[in-house]
Amino acid sequence: MRFAALFLAALTLCGADLAKTDKKIESKLRDVARLQGVRGNQLLGYGVVVGLDGTGDKDQTKFTVQSLTNLMSRQGLTVNPTTVKVKNVAAVMVTAELPPFARAGSRLDVTVSSTGDAKSLAGGTLLMTAMQGPDGQTYAVAQGPLLVGGFSASAGGASVTKNHPTVGRVPDGGIIEREVGGDFNARATLRYSLMEEDFTTAIRVVHTINEELGEKVARPLDARTVELTIPKEFQGRAVELVARLENLNVQLQPKARVVVNERTGTVILGSDVRIGAVSIVQGGLSIMVSSTPLVSQPAPFSQGKTVQATKKDVTAVEDKPKTVTVEPGVSVGKLAEMLNGMGVSPRDLVAILQAIKEAGALQAELRVL
Repeated sequence: MRFAALFLAALTLCGADLAKTDKKIESKLRDVARLQGVRGNQLLGYGVVVGLDGTGDKDQTKFTVQSLTNLMSRQGLTVNPTTVKVKNVAAVMVTAELPPFARAGSRLDVTVSSTGDAKSLAGGTLLMTAMQGPDGQTYAVAQGPLLVGGFSASAGGASVTKNHPTVGRVPDGGIIEREVGGDFNARATLRYSLMEEDFTTAIRVVHTINEELGEKVARPLDARTVELTIPKEFQGRAVELVARLENLNVQLQPKARVVVNERTGTVILGSDVRIGAVSIVQGGLSIMVSSTPLVSQPAPFSQGKTVQATKKDVTAVEDKPKTVTVEPGVSVGKLAEMLNGMGVSPRDLVAILQAIKEAGALQAELRVL
């Protein structure tokens, strides 16, 4: 019933909003579109964490021992890997995102994740690790003490773990060594990519930009992409142009959408959701199986044995179907009352919404999470 109550509340609020569909919904251009070419890049590296309090990788994790001996070899020490047995070292993968327009010498946060069977990375220090981009080039180097937001403890066969002790972060632990080339001000064109494809929104973005600049310099390429030719007065000053455009108000065309999360019991409906003519029949068949233990006693002096048996009873109960007819143009608040009065279960709610969508009576996009 909790799911049904939340569904009723969502539908009721949506019904109140339907009377306001004529109200304009506006948002900043920077909130509805992203400038192509201005993005981060993923970095990845393999490293070693030392200084653990006996919670590192075990001896059977061969690549950890090999990594340690290779590191010691670069420091001028020759060690036989078969003789190395340590528990304060762990092999890790180091990940980070190289932000756009990052310059050499800038710092970034890195995430460290165990790749072996270490129990915890708490108290460890990441040794110098080179981080490469998709092209195989080294763009940053990471090193520093780890901050782990969890712990793991065990004693006497019992254990307790909080959060993820095998994942940690090194704030400002990465130093950028290589920049991503490019002169932003030298661009001749700009391309905006909408967060969500929509022809109407794309046309409105084009109209807003052209109206702001006083000339037709923007044009739509498709439902998601808008291309802008930089005017003569802004050539060599693309940064100023972007700063001027990103604060423009764009009128949005909201999509009618219903989002259902059966696991959490949440139903969200957009303000443009409408229900057409449909009949809903809801019923169910319940089958109950019960067993009763029985003991059979032999007659006196019969030399028989006591036997234990089980009596099974099977009962099938079919609920009387509940039928509700929804007329065209009915408000979503009224539909909420109908569904809530039927006492539908979470699975029934999802099934009913999917059936209404398939019947063509739900004029909205249905997403089930």
